Amino acid sequence: RVHGDCTWSHLHTQPELTMKFVVAFVALIAVASASQLFSDEELSVHFDRFKNDYGRSYPSEVEESTRKQVFGRNLEFIFQHNIEASLGRRTFTVAMNNFTDMTNVEFRRHFNGFNNMGKSKAPETHQAVPVEALPATVDWTTKGVVTPIKNQEQCGSCWAFSAVASMEGQHALKTGKLVSLSEQNLVDCSTAQGDQGCNGGLMDNAFTYVIQNKGIDTEASYPYAGVDQTCEFNSKTVGATIKSFVDVASENENALQSAVATVGPIAVAIDASQQS
Repeated sequence: RVHGDCTWSHLHTQPELTMKFVVAFVALIAVASASQLFSDEELSVHFDRFKNDYGRSYPSEVEESTRKQVFGRNLEFIFQHNIEASLGRRTFTVAMNNFTDMTNVEFRRHFNGFNNMGKSKAPETHQAVPVEALPATVDWTTKGVVTPIKNQEQCGSCWAFSAVASMEGQHALKTGKLVSLSEQNLVDCSTAQGDQGCNGGLMDNAFTYVIQNKGIDTEASYPYAGVDQTCEFNSKTVGATIKSFVDVASENENALQSAVATVGPIAVAIDASQQS
């Protein structure tokens, strides 16, 4: 487990940006400020496409105007960043996604729900295997132990998704059956262990809850709502149980590499507080 804020930033790493535009603006970027990259008409075209692609609608003209301005600033950041990437000044590209009409402050407030609450609650630490002894590549998605991508929506429940993915993987490795487990079960029911639902939590607390609760419900029986609800755990619809958990040494990439290669999908938290 790696400490940090989790979920993805509103400008995530992605290689598919239309490079024709990037090339066309390489010469321009040296003399143009961000506010000069798009005319009002061009921005409107991009914003309308964004709204159509992501099903966006806004409650008022004032809100739509505000979101359009935020979208414009983020779009300018995307193009400037990718132009610099094409010149070798950046090592990755960024692209438009579902969060491009949100400010970075709004994104962090809504989605970064990892709460580092101090000392680990794991009884022990993973005993790392030397990197030299590990396979060159490991892809657990090809081994039938990873469920399809899920969406936490506007709830700071990334900790629950991280914990669930790890438990789904271990359950599949143990039983040969991949079962989608309930993040909402953790959001609603693990407050006694220290989690705070959509206001954040910790994977160790989630694991502790599942151990003490003698299981976690299936996704099908306890579907995700993306809001805090009353705990509705049902012991008759448990999808998996765990007996223990361990932590991976903090700030140790070799230890994480060892855990991923030898244990299975690992619960991690990713720092998504930066604009890029």
